[in-house]
Amino acid sequence: MCLRHLGFALLLWFRGGLQARSAEKRCDAPPLTNGYFVLEQNTDAHGTHLTYACERGYKPAVEGWWATSTCQSGTWSPKPQCINQTACTPPAIPNAKYTENPDGWYEEGDKIRITCEESYELKERHATALCRGGTWISVPVCERSADACGAPPKVPHAVIVDHGFKELFAEDTELQYECEDGYTAEGAGNDKTIVCIKGAWTEGPTCSRVRDGSSGRGTGGGDTTSAGSGTPPAGGGSSSSSGSNKGDTERHFTSVNICGDPPKIPKAVVARTLRRSVKYSCQQYYKRLGPESVRCYSDGTWSELPSCEASYCVVNTLEYPDLKPAGEISLEDGNTVRLECVDRAEWWFNNYSDGECDNGIIHLSRCCSKAQLAFNTCDGFLTKRNHRLPLD
Repeated sequence: MCLRHLGFALLLWFRGGLQARSAEKRCDAPPLTNGYFVLEQNTDAHGTHLTYACERGYKPAVEGWWATSTCQSGTWSPKPQCINQTACTPPAIPNAKYTENPDGWYEEGDKIRITCEESYELKERHATALCRGGTWISVPVCERSADACGAPPKVPHAVIVDHGFKELFAEDTELQYECEDGYTAEGAGNDKTIVCIKGAWTEGPTCSRVRDGSSGRGTGGGDTTSAGSGTPPAGGGSSSSSGSNKGDTERHFTSVNICGDPPKIPKAVVARTLRRSVKYSCQQYYKRLGPESVRCYSDGTWSELPSCEASYCVVNTLEYPDLKPAGEISLEDGNTVRLECVDRAEWWFNNYSDGECDNGIIHLSRCCSKAQLAFNTCDGFLTKRNHRLPLD
């Protein structure tokens, strides 16, 4: 009897769970301002598509003059929206990333700052795009970095482990080879690792067939010699792969442990430490000059060090009589800021000044309405307060 009641209770619970789950998967009819649906209905099941278009002067918040939204677990995705024709949908920029607006679109006059994906860099250091008249102008381009490497070299009888296929590899990338069964690594100090340095891979290993340990060469049975080689290198060490007789007197890159602690650079921090290099990044408001990565030479010295140079502007609002006092505002080079202007009787709307930091110099537009700033009809610049007069 107890089992019957338990089974009945489980059946009710299971059925209720299915009903609740089914209800969660349905979508209510979404609101849509300045637009209309091709087919309207109160609720739609999971996976249902909804098509909509927008009235004159508006467009969907996705590419195209009509759009489709799908019911996914109770939510329409993407959210049906009709935006002004002068607004912009998110741009598609190959090999780039940027902070997306949660609304899914951008107003006229909005700017976005682009950063490139690994192995790519900004062309001509141009990093911002501007929404103007419904399209993006001055769109940055992410091109292949000069320090990136292409496909790694093929090593006979070896495979690359723990790394998937990629067309490009960022500088300082390390790849590990593994020899096939019956072969062992030789060359380059028996190192199975290659590193991408300034667009080129370091020399990889040579996988040679394992010789019988009883050959009597006195190498302890476990060591091997490469095919066609005569006697082991003098002194038992590794020889130069090019056959040069310079040996260890020629500097070459080695493990950073040989050089000890990374050098301290003003306004810089160590962002990443690899086996053969140390990567630096500059603190906020500073930009790097020189190489991003520093390597250790076999003689215990470091390669060329970068430096960090100031790359920002400071706006002292007290120096401008048309700005509302807000103290000092720091702005990174290439970024923009919108500052509020004081209220004047002759101004019908709230006015603002747009500032842009360009190589350490701040350019502040005169005080204009948001519409003037959006349509780029705000000519002229703010002037500083006459310091011979007392501050208001």
